[in-house]
Amino acid sequence: MNGNMNNKVEQNGFQLTPLEKPAIIRKKRKWKIMQETGIMWSSVVFIFLLWYTVTKLNIFSEVFIPSPAKTWAAFTDLLVNGYKGNSLPYHLLDSLYRLSVAFFFALITAVPLGLISGYSSKVRAALDPILEFYRPLPPLSYYTLLILWFGIGDLSKVALLYLAAFAPMYIAAVSGVKGVLEDRIHSAACLGANKWQTFRYVIFPSCLPEIFTGMRTAIGFAYTTLVASEMVAAVSGIGWLVLDASKYLRSDIMYVGIILMGVTGILLDRILRKIEVRAIPWKGKD
Repeated sequence: MNGNMNNKVEQNGFQLTPLEKPAIIRKKRKWKIMQETGIMWSSVVFIFLLWYTVTKLNIFSEVFIPSPAKTWAAFTDLLVNGYKGNSLPYHLLDSLYRLSVAFFFALITAVPLGLISGYSSKVRAALDPILEFYRPLPPLSYYTLLILWFGIGDLSKVALLYLAAFAPMYIAAVSGVKGVLEDRIHSAACLGANKWQTFRYVIFPSCLPEIFTGMRTAIGFAYTTLVASEMVAAVSGIGWLVLDASKYLRSDIMYVGIILMGVTGILLDRILRKIEVRAIPWKGKD
């Protein structure tokens, strides 16, 4: 009898057994997610209503702020007729192609180099001056050089996005290695692990949270750089579409492009978050 009483947990005045406690935790977590989702959608609805009210009262000219109805009409027209001879999905996919190629090459080079640099101070000493020199430079400041070398095609844009995405991922990987607890490394050595096994089973998994943070930062920075590069020199892409529409005061098309940029950025970040949850389910549970 006393043993059963000791196995119970006091929770808000109710007696819960250890088997019932996980169910309560899951219920609270689900309720918290529902609350956060409700707040998020409430914010979206509030912004939409504010936008609708401002345009309905004619506070500003439609040249500056088009109505939601006019923006939606522009969106459907772009889907049906496209823009300047190319469909809306073509412009969007063109931008995503440049981004994905640059991000992929940055990922397979920046992360390994960052891990090696974090592991070896000599390699880090060799790479740091180069990285610290170009990292503070605004990407568009050296984009003109890339155009001069590679032309106005996709190659110059991919090179620019590669450089923009490289630094955050490299720094995150270095930081991840340097942040690994020495106790874990010593424990692996005591169990007979060699350097490769220590790196594979201890250091690399410990670095994954930092690496994913660097990836999310990199893709956001690269995406903003992509739009800017398309506005400077391009004949397609979502950034070029917005800039070209501005020349003709088509603010409705500009709003469509800007909204698509924002939604695409959110989706890319959500995809990385989903991958992160599957790749490192232990994050936050240490």
